[in-house]
Amino acid sequence: MSGGPLAPMLLGAIACASFIAALLFWRYWHSSGDRFFLLLGASFLVEALNRVHMALRPANDESEPITYLVRLLAYGLILVAIWDKNRQGRR
Repeated sequence: MSGGPLAPMLLGAIACASFIAALLFWRYWHSSGDRFFLLLGASFLVEALNRVHMALRPANDESEPITYLVRLLAYGLILVAIWDKNRQGRR
């Protein structure tokens, strides 16, 4: 990843924010039992782990397919959460 010496710090900040969002969504899931929050928390956890992996890798190239596959998984979890939430309302 290009970006100079600040790139690992920014990736760490994004990873930290994503991890905190995952914890908040899991807390909401724990109190409500709604699967929507569980899936959103899982999505943010996947994104946090992806950013940590990108920061710790020596010569990270963001154009590698694996980076986009992990993001596709995270965004796919969000889409499944939205779909599942809307499907529940139609019962």
